[in-house]
Amino acid sequence: MYEYLNGKLAYKCPTYVVLDVNGVGYHVNISLYTFGKIKDCEQCKLYVSFQVKEDAHSLYGFAEEGERKLFNHLLSVSGIGASTGRMILSSITPTEIQTAIVQGDVKQIQRIKGIGPKSAQRIILELQDKLKKEGADTLISVPQHQSVPEEALTALVMLGFNKAQAEKVLTEIQKNNAAQFTVEELIKEALRRL
Repeated sequence: MYEYLNGKLAYKCPTYVVLDVNGVGYHVNISLYTFGKIKDCEQCKLYVSFQVKEDAHSLYGFAEEGERKLFNHLLSVSGIGASTGRMILSSITPTEIQTAIVQGDVKQIQRIKGIGPKSAQRIILELQDKLKKEGADTLISVPQHQSVPEEALTALVMLGFNKAQAEKVLTEIQKNNAAQFTVEELIKEALRRL
């Protein structure tokens, strides 16, 4: 629903900030990792995850896109809620968490407060394949300026098409046509061939 909030930090502490965005103050829960990244900033951009529960609607903010991706992965694990996800991200860095999950390091994950042996095993079981498939660069921010073919490929993958197949079709289209396509034209042509 919300991608990010960009504004002035009206208040900050290790667990949450109040971000003033054009005169509206947003209470955004953060991890210690994010606090470390923004503690010296007056103005900041936080990637947000909007969580709805029966009794509360909460915003969780992250200094980096990769940390938000990992948070959302953690929430997909049964038994892991937003508070526990934030605790995990506050205990060790996102890169360390990802490495521990991919390598199946139960002891590293168990060191996190509130995570027992069963929870650690469940996190590894449910996320290991996902994180391996995404690769080591999953925590790297999404590039802001993609080329037309890269943007078209991203859109096709988001629509549910196989990445390798979509890449092949896009390469074919560009090889056989000398004309420059816009992103929309390239996607439409690819959809005809897929």
